[in-house]
Parts: sequence; structure tokens; C-alpha cells
Amino acid sequence: MERPAKIVAIHQPNFFPWLGYFAKMARVDCFVFLDNVQIPKTGGSWVNRVKLLMNQKAGWFTLPIDRSYHGTRLITEVQIAMGAGERTSLADKVRLNYKKAPFFDEVFPVLEPLLRNPEMNLAEFNIHAASSLAIRIGFPESMFVRSSSLPSIGEVSTDRLVTIVREVGGSAYLYGGGAVDYQENEKFDQTGLGVIAQTFAHPTYPQFNTAVFVPGLSVIDSLMNVGFAGTRELLTPTWKMT
Repeated sequence: MERPAKIVAIHQPNFFPWLGYFAKMARVDCFVFLDNVQIPKTGGSWVNRVKLLMNQKAGWFTLPIDRSYHGTRLITEVQIAMGAGERTSLADKVRLNYKKAPFFDEVFPVLEPLLRNPEMNLAEFNIHAASSLAIRIGFPESMFVRSSSLPSIGEVSTDRLVTIVREVGGSAYLYGGGAVDYQENEKFDQTGLGVIAQTFAHPTYPQFNTAVFVPGLSVIDSLMNVGFAGTRELLTPTWKMT
């Protein structure tokens, strides 16, 4: 089967995302940060929390956000509820749990300024962190787009995704397993766009602080254990065809 000319993925700007997020980047030509959609008013969300390995088990690593607003807010409108001076605690938590990791000396100097970034806007903070790490892993900066930078898109759900793919000149859309239950793939077909399901088998790698591999953690974990080059190698089986 011939590879589509330009594959596009669209995802909310998550907080130091897991490895599967970067595996999606590895299969596409354009990755759109979907930053102008609503954030859940209550409950947890990957846009402000992720898991790290703490004391040999997965634990939440959370960025506090301001939920004092009424009604709904877009991710681009949400503020971080942690002053610039308090961001040291984020870096300290990573240092405490990974200071003995084999690639700590390589990775922490890159991570620390991202964790201590004084930016108060959640979308800005997350997009800067995720794209900076992706570029360091080996992704081209030119592949990243923010949905809020595109012409006004009023549609919702699948219609919004179709419009975004067309706006960035895409010929196919890569979607994750979580979209199977609600995504209307026929709408892509009707506009001449292809759809591709992401198949991601979580790779294993040595984790310095546990004998039993723990999957589903922030990319911070793989970076600390195998480094930037090693993390790229983990993604190589899904790296986009050229």
C-alpha cells in the first residue's frame, strides 16, 4: 500500500506525555496540538498530570491548574495554579526520583528549564515542553502546528478534525485507539482523506529502579533510563516511512 503524501495527527497538548504520544509523532508528517478545545472542569486530565516511577511504582506527577472559573474554558484559556518560583518543586520531584538513573546527567539539564518555565498559560507551557523534547529526540520543528493558529474552526468532534487535516494540507489522518468509539471515519472518506489507526505496542526498556517493567509513564522515564538516542531507538519501529 502506498504511503499517503502527508499524514496528520491531532492531540491535546498533554503534560510531559507518555511514550505513545511520541510514537504518534513518529508516524506522521504534521502533528497538531489541539489547544483550543474545552478542558474538563473536574476530574483528572492528561493535560495537567502524568505518571512517573516513584518508589518502584507509578505515581501521579501533577501540575496544579486554576479551576476557579465558572462555565467552561478552552485549554488555551487555562492558567497554571503554581507561581513561577514554585516550579522548583516539579524539578525537585524528578531529581529525587531519577537522580540515580543512568542518563540523569544527560537529560536533567534539558528537563529542568522546561519544568521551571515561568509561563502561566497551560497550553503554552505544555506545548513548549513536549515540542522541545520531541525536537531533542529527533523530530523536525517544522512538523508542529497549533490548532489555535489555524483559521477559526467552529465544528465539533469529527468535523473539526477533518477541517484541521485539510487546513494543514494533509491527505490522511492518524488516530489512536481511544477514538474508535466516537470518531466518524466516513466523514474523512467523504472529503477524500484517508484514515490510519495507530497500533502501538509499548516497548520495554531497562528501568533502573524496578525489576518489573512499568509501562505508561511519562517520556521522562524512558529519557532518564535510555537517553535521547535510546528513546529514539524505541520509537524507530514506528518511525514514519520516508
